[in-house]
Amino acid sequence: MAISKYLIVDQYGHGNFKTIQAAVDSIPLDNKQWVYVQINAGLYREKVIIPYNKPFIIFQGAGRDKTTIEWNDAASRSGTADSATFTAWAPSFIAKGISFKASTWLLCLCNGSPAPPPGAENRQAVAALAAADMQAFYSCGFYGAQDTLFDYQGRHYFRDCYIEGSIDVIFGHAQSIFRECELHSIAESYGSLAAHNRWNPSDSSGFVFVDCTITGSKGQVFLGRAWGAYSRIVYINTRMDNVIIPEGWYDWGVPQRQRTVFFGQYKCSGPGAGESGRVSWSHELNDYEARPFMQINFINGHEWLSEV
Repeated sequence: MAISKYLIVDQYGHGNFKTIQAAVDSIPLDNKQWVYVQINAGLYREKVIIPYNKPFIIFQGAGRDKTTIEWNDAASRSGTADSATFTAWAPSFIAKGISFKASTWLLCLCNGSPAPPPGAENRQAVAALAAADMQAFYSCGFYGAQDTLFDYQGRHYFRDCYIEGSIDVIFGHAQSIFRECELHSIAESYGSLAAHNRWNPSDSSGFVFVDCTITGSKGQVFLGRAWGAYSRIVYINTRMDNVIIPEGWYDWGVPQRQRTVFFGQYKCSGPGAGESGRVSWSHELNDYEARPFMQINFINGHEWLSEV
């Protein structure tokens, strides 16, 4: 990977820019070479947007416990997508060692109010919106409640990330692998970890969780919900704490989707991984069925992941 330019963001003035958005704004339109943006430790209270015409950007933080981007917005003010603290509309983007926080839910907790309950309208607050092809996130944190990570579209790779929320924590239309990530539920009563939207059986999208860990603090959650008629979600070699609703999956209140969605798990472990209570229309995969989801080829990673 050839780096054409190095930029440093430091909120105390020890770099090229004090804000992350200022660094992004300085990058030329239709950029053709990688730009490395070092974001020093600190809490950056700003909404950051990478536009469609600024690909090939790398964000390198000082660690997800040291570099944080945080903003306070909600669907009631901006709509779900535009509530995002961080948005990457451009392809070929990498983030390492950064946390993205939707602070609306944090303010609720500080004021003694719980996180938004399931079904609450206009309470969505997105921490990050991944909205283009060939994006990768390493050792990042995503913090929210309802709709934390909008995995909108494109092929994505998440590794060693921490993702926290209550309802539809990860949602979208993307084709993504989550490897060695922790999914942490803060649902008060019940919620869901993933909601995938797929309307065509020939669509290659889906959410795959490999070697992950599922934890939680209070309520129980579904592994996934059928946002689309052909929603596809698979958990592989994932340890599940006792926070999973025994049925495992929810059809979004549309029974017809039970015939067309693909929800499955393979060699998962822990007290929440039991098969006996699962809905009849989910799958316990065998070796042959699981193999396509276990490989990086599910996101055509051999074509682009080594570059990013």
